[in-house]
Amino acid sequence: MPPSAAGGQTVIYLDYNATTPLHPEVRAAMMPHLGDEFGNPSSAHRLGARARVAVETARVQVAAAVAAGASEIVFTSGGTEASNLAIQGAAASREGAIVTTPIEHSSVLQPIAALKHAGRRVRELRVDGAGRIDVDDLRRCLSEPVALVSIGWANNEIGTIAPVAEVSALCRAAGVLLHIDAVQAFGKIAVAVAPADLMSLSGHKIGGPKGVGALWVRGGVRIEPRLLGGPQERGLRAGTENVAGIVGFGAACQLAASGVAAGETIAGLRERLWQRLAASVGGLSRNSPPVGCLPNTLNVRVAAMRGEALVAALDLEGVAVSTGSACAAGAAEVSHVLRAIGIAEDDARDGLRFSLGRGTTSAEIERAAELVAMCVARIRAVRGREAAHA
Repeated sequence: MPPSAAGGQTVIYLDYNATTPLHPEVRAAMMPHLGDEFGNPSSAHRLGARARVAVETARVQVAAAVAAGASEIVFTSGGTEASNLAIQGAAASREGAIVTTPIEHSSVLQPIAALKHAGRRVRELRVDGAGRIDVDDLRRCLSEPVALVSIGWANNEIGTIAPVAEVSALCRAAGVLLHIDAVQAFGKIAVAVAPADLMSLSGHKIGGPKGVGALWVRGGVRIEPRLLGGPQERGLRAGTENVAGIVGFGAACQLAASGVAAGETIAGLRERLWQRLAASVGGLSRNSPPVGCLPNTLNVRVAAMRGEALVAALDLEGVAVSTGSACAAGAAEVSHVLRAIGIAEDDARDGLRFSLGRGTTSAEIERAAELVAMCVARIRAVRGREAAHA
């Protein structure tokens, strides 16, 4: 069932890459820990012991979802903290360059930029017009001393899936740590920790709560903590655990397999959306690759039609989508992802991202396509009248 907006308007929600609704089973699992089960997991009394059991049970659930060992899961406040801990923690314990790509999420690019500002050598791998990593470029980079390679399993804006197996093989052969940001891929496609040494996960992308995530750290891999204080989370993440959030994350991980299983159905809906849009909207281009892409993600652009203008127009009609671009100081910026795959700066402002989920229906897809076409036609008509009176 689609969520409801303020005022009772039913929303066609097509922004699942931004966040997902809290699954009812997850909410039910969390509720006791928002009430009577309020203990601190570090406390010795029975309330603390029960909280500790709840956290460790969730740790097992998260680990099982990605074929990891429970002792290797470090709970964090979300995917951003997990990636910061991986990148900064690895850089603090190793010499050498940091290798990434220009299409990563800001939670990867910003800590790497900070390391570069502090004097660390950074190499950005080339990507092609679909956002696929140039593996030969990685091979060349690994011929010099490298501390860490950090890539996303799948891109959050255009959905391109990285050649994880190839990247992993090259890093292993070179003896270089590999961090994979799996926040956007987990719950949409099959994800396991085997190719990586460090992996970021997030709760709210898979029907779990916001404010909780995890970093998987392969046994034997040493990184330095970024938050100093108590000994929680193997000494890698100080601070009292968010028990309710962690329990919800664990419950969501148990449901993640159903999201992967629904991938073929969701991909069919995505393609139907593309076909409907292509048939009814002139000047439409597809930014997402048709293959090698997350099943739920479709990034398009309409010629000379600003993405934020369409987002606002669709919002008024009860359709929630996004541009997929970063925001700074409240103003939408040009998508660094679209620029990196070769789209001109002015055209990159026209990006519009649709991201579907388990709750998306065929009726919603049909209606959303109609409303996109209507909004584009309306905006063009207004522009035409303005031009006629200019």
